[in-house]
Amino acid sequence: MNDTQQQELGKALWAIADKLRGAMNADDFRDYMLSFLFLRYLSDHYETAAKKELGSDYSDCETEIASTIAAETHKELTEELKQQIISYFEKLPVSKLPVKEDETDKKVIQKARQQLIEEYDVLLDGGKLTPLGIWYIRNLDQVSVFEKQMRRKIHFVIKPHYLWSNIYELARMQSNQLLKTLQRGFKFIENESFDSAFRGLFSEVNLDSEKLGKNYEVRNEMLCSIISQIAEKLTEFTNEIDLLGNAYEFLIGQFAAGSGKKAGEFYTPQQISTILSRIVILDSQDPRNGKKPFINNLLDFACGSGSLLINVKKQLEPNSIGQIYGQEKNITTYNLARMNMLLHGFKDSEFQIFHGDSLTNDWPILSEMNPSKKLKCDAIVANPPFSYRWEPDDTLAEDFRFKSYGLAPKSAADFAFLLHGFHFLSENGTMAIILPHGVLFRGGAEEKIRTKLLKDGNIDAVIGLPSNLFFSTGIPVCILVLKKCKKSDDVLFINASEYYKKEKRQNVLLPEHIDRIVDTYQFRKEDDKKYSRRVTIEEIEQNGFNLNISRYVSNATEEKIVDIAEVKQNLDKIEEDITIAKAKHNQYLRELGLQELL
Repeated sequence: MNDTQQQELGKALWAIADKLRGAMNADDFRDYMLSFLFLRYLSDHYETAAKKELGSDYSDCETEIASTIAAETHKELTEELKQQIISYFEKLPVSKLPVKEDETDKKVIQKARQQLIEEYDVLLDGGKLTPLGIWYIRNLDQVSVFEKQMRRKIHFVIKPHYLWSNIYELARMQSNQLLKTLQRGFKFIENESFDSAFRGLFSEVNLDSEKLGKNYEVRNEMLCSIISQIAEKLTEFTNEIDLLGNAYEFLIGQFAAGSGKKAGEFYTPQQISTILSRIVILDSQDPRNGKKPFINNLLDFACGSGSLLINVKKQLEPNSIGQIYGQEKNITTYNLARMNMLLHGFKDSEFQIFHGDSLTNDWPILSEMNPSKKLKCDAIVANPPFSYRWEPDDTLAEDFRFKSYGLAPKSAADFAFLLHGFHFLSENGTMAIILPHGVLFRGGAEEKIRTKLLKDGNIDAVIGLPSNLFFSTGIPVCILVLKKCKKSDDVLFINASEYYKKEKRQNVLLPEHIDRIVDTYQFRKEDDKKYSRRVTIEEIEQNGFNLNISRYVSNATEEKIVDIAEVKQNLDKIEEDITIAKAKHNQYLRELGLQELL
């Protein structure tokens, strides 16, 4: 699928969202829309893998469905399957029911049996039989073995009654079981689909919310409409592996744009994300050598929707990253990130996203005090909240991340975020972080931190970007590139603030703008002091360790040097010309008998 088709799909889905959400806040509707796309992705992946795994058994089920349709015996088959479901679960031993092992209450046991029967009956309520649904019913005693095999191969399972194909059929038929089935399906995915449980994945998707409707019937009807339109629109596009992942990313961007500052906090525009990603994957000692062959660990400690982590992976060859780590404080955004990673083909074993606060460092994996066991990352990217107000206590002053540098001021945690990430950077790693320009020149505690980083040779490059690139703010921002061990003993300044394309709502960076920034960084180019320049630490020290980009690189038009002697000569010549002209003029006046000029 090309970029144009991806955008077309994204716009089509966005139009559905804009049409259906009614009075619902865009941020709330986003959670529903993106969750359904996520379900569709998992379902497609699972059904494709199941078909391959079952082979002829799957084909036999397809043949059975085709024969039933041809012979118009659909109703008879449905009744037969219902009896199989009832017979199996009525005979199922108590030890295999979802009850306590020592449960003896007959009512509790019967309720558990009935619930299982009802869940499988949903497969038949839509009226459309699927090969996987029939196989499950025909082989209920083999389901656990099959699912174990699926977990081994694709790392997750979904019961056929929770697959998108069945959900869509319930929506198409306007079944009153849709809402209940979705609730059960989301709960199953959170707690049972993956080996590493994704608890709370749909915590912000309240299907009982009055925002969807005043009662169950209205809410169920609304969901039928949303799901039907999404499904019908998706059928117009090719079913490629990256289809839904790209559509998901597009919609995140659209919701961020439509919601302004609130939503923009969790989203890094792709153009900026690409710059950071392409920088951190370069050889840290000599970027001219190109990409690193392997990145041991990748970290984004303020990962938002996960777009930066995904972008880094896109820049590399398959199997070029050991493990991916992300942290996000906002619960809604944390869930978006987990979905986003899975939607882009990441296995749950390949990444860890933690819900927590980076500043207080409440993630146990990052709290290891033993230096030999400390997490070390070859690549770190981050777009933390700009000038975030925080309340550091006395204990943080002794925190291993800040102890050698001092604490960032309460008014702006920018350097606190930077130092948090920097602590986990490996000796051969590269860190790229987006920050407001204030970190380059503000005094006080920030000046002390900045000075130490410079004296230690940790700041590799300062890149100034244009204003109005972000949904959350219109201010210009910079990228700081940091290393613990770097070859060059200077700092590369790149002033790209004037290179962008202006659009209606925001400025954008075109591919040529991005390429120029990355190319300048990679080959450490200098451009006549107007775009880029390598500056010695000595010169920076002379400027009081101020990193204000315009001090070193300015693309402003240079003022012409004025030659005072030449100016005086010109003025004298003008005075002489005036005297001659005046004398000649007075001669004419005398001849006319008129008063001369003084």
